[in-house]
Amino acid sequence: MTAPYRRSTGTARGEARRQDLLERVTEDLAEHGLVDFSLRRAARAAGTTHKVLLYYFEGADDLLVQAVDRLRARRIDNSLAVAAPLEGTFAARVRALWPVLIDPRSGHRVLEQSTGLAMYDPARYAKFGREATEQYLPALLALCPPTWSGQRRREVAEMTLATLRGLLLNRVIGADPASVEAGLAALLRCLEREETA
Repeated sequence: MTAPYRRSTGTARGEARRQDLLERVTEDLAEHGLVDFSLRRAARAAGTTHKVLLYYFEGADDLLVQAVDRLRARRIDNSLAVAAPLEGTFAARVRALWPVLIDPRSGHRVLEQSTGLAMYDPARYAKFGREATEQYLPALLALCPPTWSGQRRREVAEMTLATLRGLLLNRVIGADPASVEAGLAALLRCLEREETA
């Protein structure tokens, strides 16, 4: 849907205002999730009106996509800050990511809900799944041992991402926490075997 107002980020001040609004909406999403997200709710969270948001964003979907992207980028940055400096194996680095991925402050509920939207309405929200992969894969590739070939790094990173996504979704839908931890332990064993192969 096209917004009736033009987007404005042509000046440094306009861009700073747009970023401030986006940050406020992102914080609201992290706290309250995607349920009942609307332009009016976003405006209340940002302390402004929906017309002001339409001046800076192309509509509710544009704002939602940008806020989810921001949450995901924050989660990736926090994960890398914990895992990248570790001297251990790839499995140890992935293990170090887990507490960051499930931290409520990471907006994990929203990120998993956005994956659900991509499955529910792919024509409208496919970007959530595709962009998540594009954002997460480089981070996982960076954690792989540098001695691995590019193909091997890509294959292991893809498998790790798919498994972590499944475990995170299981947590959100209320799976037994012990079964989620067992799945994580199995992934880590698999990665340890891969690294020693």
